[in-house]
Amino acid sequence: MADLAEENATPVWRARLNEAGDRFKSLPNNKKILFLGALAAIFAVLVGTVVLNRTPNYKILFSNLADRDGGQVTAALQQMNVPYQLGEGGSISVPADKVYDARLKLAAQGLPKAGGVGFELMDNQKFGISQFAEQVNYQRSIEGELARTIESVSSVQSARVHIATPKQSVFVREQQQPTASVMLQLYPGRILDGGQIAGILHLVSSSVPNLPLKNVTIVDQDGNLLSKQAGADDNSGLDQRQLTFVHQIEEGYVKRIEDILEPIFGRTNVRAQVTANVDFSETEQTSETYRPNSSPNPSATRSQQISEKLVNGATQPTGVPGALSNQPPSAASAPITLPPGAAPGTANLSGQTISQNGTLQRDITTNYEVDKTIQHTKLPTGALKRLSAAVVVNYRKMPDKNGEMKPTPLTPQEVQQINNLVKEAMGYNSGRGDSLNVVNAAFADAAVPVSIQERVTDYVTDNGASLVKYGLLAIALLYLLFGVVRPIMRDLVKQKPAPGEPGSPEAAAAAAAGGRLLGVAGEEGEEGGAPGAAKSGGSEDPREAQRQQYTSNLEAVRELVKSDPRMAAQIIKEWISSDE
Repeated sequence: MADLAEENATPVWRARLNEAGDRFKSLPNNKKILFLGALAAIFAVLVGTVVLNRTPNYKILFSNLADRDGGQVTAALQQMNVPYQLGEGGSISVPADKVYDARLKLAAQGLPKAGGVGFELMDNQKFGISQFAEQVNYQRSIEGELARTIESVSSVQSARVHIATPKQSVFVREQQQPTASVMLQLYPGRILDGGQIAGILHLVSSSVPNLPLKNVTIVDQDGNLLSKQAGADDNSGLDQRQLTFVHQIEEGYVKRIEDILEPIFGRTNVRAQVTANVDFSETEQTSETYRPNSSPNPSATRSQQISEKLVNGATQPTGVPGALSNQPPSAASAPITLPPGAAPGTANLSGQTISQNGTLQRDITTNYEVDKTIQHTKLPTGALKRLSAAVVVNYRKMPDKNGEMKPTPLTPQEVQQINNLVKEAMGYNSGRGDSLNVVNAAFADAAVPVSIQERVTDYVTDNGASLVKYGLLAIALLYLLFGVVRPIMRDLVKQKPAPGEPGSPEAAAAAAAGGRLLGVAGEEGEEGGAPGAAKSGGSEDPREAQRQQYTSNLEAVRELVKSDPRMAAQIIKEWISSDE
């Protein structure tokens, strides 16, 4: 009873654990080794998966480093306890989250020293250096400073700049302009837009004297010519800024139309598209206009010239020398009239007195200002030439006779009202050639949802390699779990039969005892003698000994039945289920 109470006091899990330990100890050595190996393999797979997923993503810290500089950089990284990896081409990679921190700390130490040099190259000038060497050092300094500045752009990983400066000549016709070439190493997956390329072009052009934009060439690591994409603003076609401007204009008109119609028909019942024709041509014109001659009074006098000639006394003889020229002149046929203020005895403009026989000649030349208008006009770029708008309005849902909501087309009056509203919202101008088309139509129902099969197919197509990798890993784990570990664990955790239950040692012993009893009883029945009869003659009969043994066994069975009826019932079950 004390043992039974102690067994009941033991927790079930501890009893199961002890039974599993006993069963594991009873296993053959080959099964023990197989079980332990399977557990180790599962643990290794799980740990490897976690470690691989937690491996930091390495990013290139420096590339194209010389051996000496690479050794100095790795030594500095070891001192800073930063893990690193060496790659091809003299590249050093560190975890992605420590790239910028490591660069700043190495830059504070002046590493790498073989990087682009700037104007610090001019700090260590040797005494007696030639003018040519000084010019080369200055050019190297300019190239290094430009490379550093270009590398500060977010998309540029590294840059190299080459400047070719021609020798200056005293002859203007023989002078040549400098040229520059820029090699860019961009980060993977990044590109430069037109604005950034133009910025680099202007940066290089402004840093070198007399360097025009057309003489600057920019190439990326793949050999693509980038400077041509920036194309300085020419009239060959639209650039990115012009396309963006047109898109903004169209989006603005679409928003105006939808904002005025959505409160009436709902947000999902109106769709509008606008096409804008924008003129980006640059036009300059100069006109010069002359007005017709006006009357003298309102006219402005520019200049006036007056010429007078006075002749006093007899007229000097003129003509052909001879008798006729010596004759006095004949009487005048026309009366001689003097101009006002030129009467005899008066003075002319110069103050001389005109005599009776004197003549006065006066020439007056007057220049008037000419009315002229000069007009210089430069038309703005990006002028809107024409607008085309298309508006679609959904049918209005109205209840029918049965009370169900049914799409109903709008009336012509409502369509005309929409047309008028849109014209006012977009600033419709018929003289400019604008066009507008308003359509009332039934919108399609909700879009057909993507089926689960299509989603699964797309996911498998996009992640095929990952699925194969994880599928093989899952198959290996399942085989280890269900093919190796599960059978062994099933034997270990199999519950031990309770006393009296089938398979327990007590039941087996009782079955054996019952078999012996049956055997003894069978032998007794075969002899046909009464139990307890003794042989005559006083000698001990073997049969008498068997009877006594049978009696003692029978008493033991009776005691067992009285003390444990369950055990007796189990023995009877074993007898009934026995094939013998």
